[in-house]
Amino acid sequence: MQQALFPIWMILLTVIAFFVMTRLYKRFSYSFFIPVLTATVLIIIILVVLNIPYKSYMLGGQWINSLLGPAVVALAYPLYKQRHFLLTHMIPILGGVLIGAISGMVSVSILAKLFGMSHPLILSIIPKSLTTPVAIEVARGLGGNASMAVISVMIAGIFGVIAAPTIFKFARVHSPIGRGIALGSASHALGTSKAAEYGELAFSMSSITMTLCAIIGSFLGPIVVWLFHI
Repeated sequence: MQQALFPIWMILLTVIAFFVMTRLYKRFSYSFFIPVLTATVLIIIILVVLNIPYKSYMLGGQWINSLLGPAVVALAYPLYKQRHFLLTHMIPILGGVLIGAISGMVSVSILAKLFGMSHPLILSIIPKSLTTPVAIEVARGLGGNASMAVISVMIAGIFGVIAAPTIFKFARVHSPIGRGIALGSASHALGTSKAAEYGELAFSMSSITMTLCAIIGSFLGPIVVWLFHI
């Protein structure tokens, strides 16, 4: 009976941790208090203190993880609501998406080679700015490690969300379109959740950017590997 209830307890732990950290973020709206980061840290601390292995936690965590795909698909709704605006501004949006996708993959490839990272690691972090389900498949297709791809995606997302307000302030980016495209191309789903704080238009721009980057990145990854002889 206890073994059957254990996955349910892990699901409740995840949901409660995220709920508590969301309330904390609403109370203290600092970028480094984003719920994804703080809830993750809280869960890690609880697992370490209670000596619960990650494998045991994932008995329940896998059910939440399985919702990632449908959550990404659900982003189609704000796209539909903003479809007329998107068609009107298609050229600047596509231009921003292309620049974001290309610069993200090319820059990480150059830096990884300069720092002498191993070949498998470079292949794993190239899709860092793509949403997790797509990044996993792209990394596998390139010959990288899926787990390292997930870690690089999380780091890119968290860093982008934390740094975005400061970058927008110093670069004087006030346009919802510009903010949405920047967050969606650099920080995928986490960036899109942050973009929601800047309004529905920024959220829509970020969600479509994330989707387009995922599509473009799937084709761009092998090209980058070929160009840099990785």
